[in-house]
This record gives sequence, structure tokens and C-alpha cells, in this order.
Amino acid sequence: MKKIGVGLLALTMGTSAMAETPSIEELYEIIQKQQAEIEALKEQDKVVEERLDYTAEAVEQASSASGGGSGSASKTSIGGYGELHYNNYSDSSKDDQIDFHRFVLFFGHEFRDDLRFFSELEIEHAYSGDDLPGKVELEQAYVEWDYADQHRAKAGLFLLPVGILNETHEPDTFYGTERNPVEKNIIPTTWWESGAEAAGEFGSGFSYNAGAHSGLFIDTANGDYKVRDGRQKSAKAIANNGAFTGRLKYTGLAGLELALTAQYQTDVQQDKGTDSSDATLIETHAIYNVAGFGLRALYATWDISGTDFETVGADEQTGWYIEPSYRFNEKVGIFARYNEWNNFAGLAASQDNEVIDYGINYWFHPQVVFKADWSDDQNNSKNDTFNLGLGYSF
Repeated sequence: MKKIGVGLLALTMGTSAMAETPSIEELYEIIQKQQAEIEALKEQDKVVEERLDYTAEAVEQASSASGGGSGSASKTSIGGYGELHYNNYSDSSKDDQIDFHRFVLFFGHEFRDDLRFFSELEIEHAYSGDDLPGKVELEQAYVEWDYADQHRAKAGLFLLPVGILNETHEPDTFYGTERNPVEKNIIPTTWWESGAEAAGEFGSGFSYNAGAHSGLFIDTANGDYKVRDGRQKSAKAIANNGAFTGRLKYTGLAGLELALTAQYQTDVQQDKGTDSSDATLIETHAIYNVAGFGLRALYATWDISGTDFETVGADEQTGWYIEPSYRFNEKVGIFARYNEWNNFAGLAASQDNEVIDYGINYWFHPQVVFKADWSDDQNNSKNDTFNLGLGYSF
């Protein structure tokens, strides 16, 4: 505003000078008039600024009320992941397959700093419905509350804290197109239940999980004995008997994770078997990453009582794998994995399944990966498979 006033004054003086040089009294009058105009302009600016502030405040309040801007929408998050697979089978009697195996969306909302909601909705095999290969599944839907510093509790439907892949299985986080067969058949990944769980951190690098939740229903009367057959997925699940899971994990050293999980179920036949079949799962694993080198190792075993399981050797179901890997840079990594498991290990005559996987991952982006690998079945070469995969997460 001062520059405008000075400019007007200079223009006035210049114009007057061409006509007649003003006296000191006339100059004083001119300056007073210009100062009055400047003050008037300042007052107008003040009014405009007040109106702008009022408008901005009104917009912010309206946005909050409607769920936008700094209101509830900013506290709602979305994410997800997906996997496209191609499987080329050595067995000529099998058709090779291409399959959009998983399309998953995450939805979360923070009600306040210590209270939040998280969910995971999945479509498998792209196309679901009656007599179609796909299905729609709700894998997680729970509310979590921070009841103390570094301690929290959640209730609802959630993934169980067991194994390496069960809670973290986005395709850019592991090697191999398909999830490893040990965690798939023994744990069994992906495994979720409904209930409540407490979790937290303590000491230096230690964390814990402890929960009570729904359990498996392995229907031996229908010929089911494998633990994977017992997943009810919280869909009108029989809940005559529940389960309890606890995990202790250590991550106090850079690149290292050690974990031990135990689960107990009072009856995996939910009171429908010949006799009670209580079951105990013990799982332990180690992960170590240093200077491009990575190592994963896992062991899991079930001990199931009851004559229905003992007669077929399904009272013991066990497996383990070891997976060394090397990442050359942020884009390229290679791996090899030896897998061994048996869902009828209680039967002396049963044969362990042995599969060796090896291949390469190429990350176009830290969250976008292309995979190529070979699965070599040591028991039957007809089951050998060449796999290609494309995965992403966000």
C-alpha cells in the first residue's frame, strides 16, 4: 500500500511540476490526502482478510461434518494386494493353468489415536458364484484398542499369530509364486478365527500374543483328517469347543526374528467324533537377513488325540522347511527351499512329502514383483511344476 501511495504522490508531483511548482502548504495537503487514501485501502484489506478467514473456517467445519478433509475421511485407509499365477505341469494329463489367484482389499479406520478398525476382503480365482471356481472371503474384521503403552487388545475376526506367512503374505514379501507347502498343509496358512487377543512389546525386542478364539472342525466322519480340512473361516462355525493361541517373538537384533507359537484345542471334532480329540500345535521359526543374504527356517507339528485320528496316523501331522536366499540388489533375488511334511506321520508306513523349490524374484518396484520358479517333487516327477507369478501390494 505504501508503494501505491508513493507512486501516486510522485505522479501528482510530476504532473504539478509541469504546470506550477506547489508550495510547502500545498504539498502537505497532498500528502495528507494520500495518507487518508492509504488508510482507507488498509481498512478494506482488513475486511477482506476477515471474510476469507471466516470462509475458510466454515469450509473446514462443513468438511469435517461431511467426512472429508481433516474429518473422518482422512482417518480411513485403503490398501490391498493381488497375485496372478501361471502353472505349467510336467504331468501331460493335467491342463496348464493361468489364474488370478487373489484380489484383496484392506479397509481401516481410526476412530481415535488408541482405537481403530481393520478389515481384509478377498476374491479368490477371479470369478465366484455357484459352480464357479472363485469365492469371496472375509479374512479379517476386528477392532483394536491400545489399553496401555505398547500393549493392545483386539476382538473380531483376525489372522492367527502362527508361522511366517499367516499374518504377512503379500506376494512382494516372500519368494516363490505359490506359498510354501509346509505352512499351507500343516499350520495351515491362511488361517483366521473369531475371538479376542492381547498383544504387545516388552523388554528389549520381545513381543507377545495371547488369544482365545474359535477352533477347527475336522470332520473325520466325512473322511477329513488333515488340519487344513478343519478351517471353518468363521462362517456359521461350530463352536462347541474353542482354542487358545500364544506366541513369543524376539526381534532385538537387526535382521533377526525368532518366534515360538503354541496352540491348544479341546476337541477338533467339536464333540462329533468317537471320542474327544484334543490337539496341540507347536510352531517355531527363524528369519535372518544380512547384507543381501536371507534365511528362513520353520518347524511345525500337531499332536492330536482320539482313536479316529490314531487309526489312520493323523494323530501326528508335522513339517519343516529351510529357505536360503540372496538378493543382489533392490530388484533381483534368488532362492532355494527344501520342504518336507506329512499329515499322517503317526503311521509308520506313511511317506513324507518332499519338494524342492528354487527360482528368482524381480521387483519392478518394492511393492511390485515378478516371479519365476521350479517346483521339483522328490516323490513323483509328474508333480513337477514351472511357475510364473506377478504380484503387488499397496
